Amino acid sequence: MGRSAPLWIQSDGLLLADGRHPDFAELRDFLHGVAELVKCPGDLYTYRLTPLSLWHAAAAGWTADGLLGKLGAWTGNGVPPALAEEVRRQIAVYGRFRLVTREGRLLLECAAPSDLSLARETEEAARWLEAEVDERTAAVRPEGRGLFKQAMAAAGLPVIDEAGYRAGGPLSVAFRESDGTGCPPRLRDYQQEAVDAFVDGGSGVVVLPCGAGKTWVGLGALVRLQCETLILTPNGTSVRQWIRELTLRTTLTSGEVGAYTGERKEVRPVTVATYQVLTRRRSKTGPFLHRGLFMDREWGLIIYDEVHLLPAPVFRMTAELQAARRLGLTATLVREDGRETDVFALIGPKRYELPWRAVEGAGFIARARCTEVRVPMDEAAAARYAAAPRGERPRLAGENPRKAEAVRRLLERHAGEPTLIIGHYLDQLKELADIFSLPLVTGETPHEERQRLYDRFNRGEIRALAVSKVANFAVDLPDASVAIQVSGSFGSRQEEAQRLGRILRPKNSAASFYTLVSDGTVEREFSRRRKQFLLEQGYVYETEWWT
Repeated sequence: MGRSAPLWIQSDGLLLADGRHPDFAELRDFLHGVAELVKCPGDLYTYRLTPLSLWHAAAAGWTADGLLGKLGAWTGNGVPPALAEEVRRQIAVYGRFRLVTREGRLLLECAAPSDLSLARETEEAARWLEAEVDERTAAVRPEGRGLFKQAMAAAGLPVIDEAGYRAGGPLSVAFRESDGTGCPPRLRDYQQEAVDAFVDGGSGVVVLPCGAGKTWVGLGALVRLQCETLILTPNGTSVRQWIRELTLRTTLTSGEVGAYTGERKEVRPVTVATYQVLTRRRSKTGPFLHRGLFMDREWGLIIYDEVHLLPAPVFRMTAELQAARRLGLTATLVREDGRETDVFALIGPKRYELPWRAVEGAGFIARARCTEVRVPMDEAAAARYAAAPRGERPRLAGENPRKAEAVRRLLERHAGEPTLIIGHYLDQLKELADIFSLPLVTGETPHEERQRLYDRFNRGEIRALAVSKVANFAVDLPDASVAIQVSGSFGSRQEEAQRLGRILRPKNSAASFYTLVSDGTVEREFSRRRKQFLLEQGYVYETEWWT
């Protein structure tokens, strides 16, 4: 490879990218769409080409020749033959299996008779196949549409679903001419592009940064499709935000929009429900009490907000309900449980994605400065940590008492700026709230009290607020400009992205995101993993060592 080339390619699919190269930002944006980031120690970024990443690339329009040519141009020496063969195989397999509807029947169309044989040899998929129509076409039991695709994807045989969708109950809805602000609601160009890509593709996932207006994409899809819609969200706060946006931005009336939560059970043409209520049951093996909401109504569109959080029971229900269009909205397709392939099979492929830094460059989200603050443990805490069983060490590191002093210094550094102190451990947050006389919001805080505190924060009456993981998503605090993360959920890349997103609403100055890490502990490794997604998006973490 020539000295100036920023990419090394290995036969096993590993790609090593030089973060110091002047063209690295362009290379990073390319790799983000076709490969998965594995690790990034220092300036060397390690990616891997995987079957799923290559299927997403094929869904985005990449051909094998185009992708190999681009990779070869970046490395200067071309792609190793064994890897080139695998890339061609995975790109080609994406188009070999298609679900279609013909004369009212659900059919699997294969590119060749041997492909139909492969499908029949896949045990979990074969049970949904019926009689052959011809040598490369077989009928599929309609009730197995989702489970068939899931089983095929698990076997490395992705299925393109072109079988169409029911229209759902008709619903007349448009954007309002004015939402009360004096400006007519209007989709940004990239939001309109996302809506178009979703509708043209049928079903799938739209990936946009926190604060970039994913809700508007959902509203745009609803207005475009004009059908009864079920919206699934992570929590009650998100339910209320969706309902507020629906009634403020569109012509839907309050009588046409319902909330289906633990507190209210309203089934209306547009119904907003929580994942929690949908998965509720009286015992671990009992039936889901509210499954009927999902299955019994003729929804034309189902929107999965924060689809990266989709719980396993909803995956199962989604597998049974493939006749409705499905739109997943998320800031990151990363799932810590490794079920990205199920999202691909059951919700659909990635239809649209915009890099975080591209949205930042256009001024639609705030510029952000990310800093990792290394905080040592005092002698007593270090001794307790060293003597503790491995399973207890993450909590001891997370609750490092010296982090309180780091919080104090950062609050002084950003005096007067709207600040969130975010943590995983409730005892730690309660202690910090007491030390600094801060209001505290946790899962135990009643929704009315939460909203009251959020409103006071937004009005500037509260300059700093301590929040638990309930603030990881669906919290509308547009003026927040500083986030101090005192502890987190181990190595969760999702959580890191969501927490940065709390301070990315557009503002005149840069936002500041701090992660406090106990030096010499497991938090160092957790931090390396947590940062990966944001590093891939182009964010740079500075490091401060504190004594």
